[in-house]
Amino acid sequence: MRVKTRQTFRFYPSERQQRQLARDFGCARHAYNFALKLRTDSFKEGKSINYNASSAAWTEHRRDAAFSWLRESSCVPQQQALRHLQTAFTNFFAKRARYPSFRSKHGRQSAEHTASSFKWDAANRNLTITNLGRLNIHWSREFQSTPTTVTIIKDCAGRYFVALCLDEEKEVLPKTWQSIGVDLGISRLATLSNGERFANPRHTMTYARKLGRLQRVLARRVKGSNRRALTKRKVARQHSRIASVRKDCLDKLTTDLVRRFDVIALEDLNVRGMVKNHCLAKHVSDASFGQFRRMIEYKAGWHGKEIRIADRFFPSSKRCSGCGFVHASMPLDVRAFTCVQCGAKHDRDENAAKNILNFAEVIPQATAGQAGSNGRGERVKPRAASAVKGNARRSVNRPSSMDVEHVLHS
Repeated sequence: MRVKTRQTFRFYPSERQQRQLARDFGCARHAYNFALKLRTDSFKEGKSINYNASSAAWTEHRRDAAFSWLRESSCVPQQQALRHLQTAFTNFFAKRARYPSFRSKHGRQSAEHTASSFKWDAANRNLTITNLGRLNIHWSREFQSTPTTVTIIKDCAGRYFVALCLDEEKEVLPKTWQSIGVDLGISRLATLSNGERFANPRHTMTYARKLGRLQRVLARRVKGSNRRALTKRKVARQHSRIASVRKDCLDKLTTDLVRRFDVIALEDLNVRGMVKNHCLAKHVSDASFGQFRRMIEYKAGWHGKEIRIADRFFPSSKRCSGCGFVHASMPLDVRAFTCVQCGAKHDRDENAAKNILNFAEVIPQATAGQAGSNGRGERVKPRAASAVKGNARRSVNRPSSMDVEHVLHS
């Protein structure tokens, strides 16, 4: 099965390449902001400008003698910036994203190159880009296909990366004939319906002391000083370290689940609503439930596994997995309980995982047009399945996640 993948490698530029990359980043950022201002002003005047009109205006702008410095950089990243703006407007009009904002030189920088501006030598694993020359890349993984686009990234910590868009062959994993329900939480990152438990590493809390000290030092620095810029980079490095450790943990967990089980049942968590709780927002963000779901969805799509999503309002925690009795309330501090109807003793998270799996097992019958059951055990007619909205955000050169059947029960 061939899928679009995006692999990122560490890149170590020379001093000359760093200077040229600063020009490329600045020109691409200027192109994006120029087109955004043009389209915004035109809209306020009652006019509509599409991608073709903004591209023509950018060509004239680039020929202006006052902006001759734009011609010191390759035109490909500048044109790609206009395409990215068009994608941003498409997502905005489809109500998948907010209105595009102007890019700043103080954040993450990127410049995308298409096949016309780079050369790939597969035999010697050399990547050569216009105006930059051969790149010194640490190849940490193997791949077989030829890159279709190359994106050079500089993060807030001052590190450089090369992101390659590849068309790779993914093998379909052998069937294990096993199904599992997964309940995500804060006290434990994941609890499976078979009793397995995965501890929450709490990455932010692990580095909180050092991060807090660096942030206090940053608050004392004078704005615009070199020492403030140095401390700001140290804070960014600490944040990037936390993000990398968190991603590595989730990658290992999701890969293990996809390899061991054919059907994985998850709960449709309202993460955006959960982070509005100021008591739990920090811990919910640290656990990264949304990233866990995205990872397991696209990995399941790659390897021929199935993801089933339980309804957001399904009472997985309050429902007894043995007799189906739904308790009136179940506060968060109750980690174990005894069913008042059948007397069975349950661990809260394991019981929820079993209910998620039991709920997901009726989805194939429901999608076939038969009656399913809601959270109260009542027989209802199912609604039509809908695809995951996150798929629509992906562009052609980004890996897309699996189309998941998401059946809602009232």
